[in-house]
Amino acid sequence: MSNWISVCALADLSPGEHRVVEVDGAQVAVFNLEGQLYAIEDLCTHDGGTLTGGLVEDDRIVCPRHGARFSIRTGAALSAPAFEPTAVFAVRVADGVVQVRDERWD
Repeated sequence: MSNWISVCALADLSPGEHRVVEVDGAQVAVFNLEGQLYAIEDLCTHDGGTLTGGLVEDDRIVCPRHGARFSIRTGAALSAPAFEPTAVFAVRVADGVVQVRDERWD
């Protein structure tokens, strides 16, 4: 089981913002969507590039290269050219610090 990785203080992640952190070799993007925290792998399953840098529309992120859309809440691929979801990660707040953990291999 992987450990919880600290991302930043909750006060430093305002609604509409995100941070990227490495978790067990994966780049993970942590988003604050209207006060709710979500963490997805910063990886377009279409071409392996990063998703951050793309436009965030409500609870979706648009891949900056080919326009595939992913749900920030679930990791689901919502439009071509991506058909596979990106991974989601556990996220919590402990003592005012946002933390994430990779539970895929537990």
